[in-house]
Amino acid sequence: MAGPLAGIRVVEMVGIGPCPFAAMMLADMGAHVIRIDRQATPGAPNPFPILGTKFDVMARSRDTLALDLKQEGARELVLELVAGADILVEGFRPGVMERLGLGPDVCLGRNPRLVYGRVTGWGQEGPLSQAAGHDINYIALSGMLAAMGRPGTPPDPPLNLLGDFGGGGMMLAFGVVCAALEAKASGKGQVVDAAMVDGAATLGAMVYGMRAAGAWSRERGANMLDGGAHFYGTYACADGKFVAIGAIEPQFYRRLLEAAGIDDPAFARQNDPVMWPALRDKLAALMRQRTRDEWCALLEGSDACFAPVLDIDEAPQHAHNHARGTYVDIDGVVQPAPAPRFSRTAADMPRAAGNPASPADVLRAWGLSGERIDAFAGRGVIAPRR
Repeated sequence: MAGPLAGIRVVEMVGIGPCPFAAMMLADMGAHVIRIDRQATPGAPNPFPILGTKFDVMARSRDTLALDLKQEGARELVLELVAGADILVEGFRPGVMERLGLGPDVCLGRNPRLVYGRVTGWGQEGPLSQAAGHDINYIALSGMLAAMGRPGTPPDPPLNLLGDFGGGGMMLAFGVVCAALEAKASGKGQVVDAAMVDGAATLGAMVYGMRAAGAWSRERGANMLDGGAHFYGTYACADGKFVAIGAIEPQFYRRLLEAAGIDDPAFARQNDPVMWPALRDKLAALMRQRTRDEWCALLEGSDACFAPVLDIDEAPQHAHNHARGTYVDIDGVVQPAPAPRFSRTAADMPRAAGNPASPADVLRAWGLSGERIDAFAGRGVIAPRR
């Protein structure tokens, strides 16, 4: 794989949510990632039927080894991979990797330069560290969930983007790359503790600053960026579709009023929160007079800070996304392309998930000798070489 991380080797312990997302980001950027998968139990129900198929987008561009980690030989094989790795990432509850005999002390003992990345909801220590949870629980504790939604209604979950992927997976990927850069200078690895509750709190840095300055209300829907302001929100159109307005700066706000034909003097009080509810109602009534496409023809591409609200089938077809190649089709599955982009070390097109090479080929590509591969095959850890 080409990309800025070409030559970096990563061992990924299979999981769901933030860990595979981080490993996808690393693989997208050219890292050689081996995913250690669990051996399937015959007849066991699969709660995530896309796993192991081409539809498991977050598993793209990886080699996979299915191992029974309760076997001594399987643990030995993982440690052999660790010996040649730059990074290991895992997303188990604290203590699981230690019980498997693959904790940080063991792995760093085998490879002192290893960066050992751990992502959990609550972190490696603290009163809640052993409690189960999901994205919604972690962002609830960060203070960010309480800020989302309309006044007088329960907070709205922002899908699982804020905890799992923004506060978890991206923070893990950022953390292990930071530690890998430091290891090149120091020759020493370390453990990276990426907690989703920490990451979600970090994503809220600006909001916490605004709150401290007295510029953010704890009431949902009463602030400039949470739908309280008429110039920052979504509106229904005549056809039942929606548009998004974000005209914060005065010059962009004036452009919106001019293009939309608004000459009501009440709109001059843009930054008066007392006026926001009434101005939102007025703007909502105006937006309902045209279809989404008609508003696009009038406002899209201007400095009115306007965009149509596209669904996940429409977004890949939009002219801007199409021109930039923001989405790609891999084996019939439309998915986001690798991001960000690099001028000199561009990433390759991702490989489809669910199409692993043979275990022997995976290990050979990692640098294991034929003799070692045969030894693991002879112990039943992997299938024999073909």
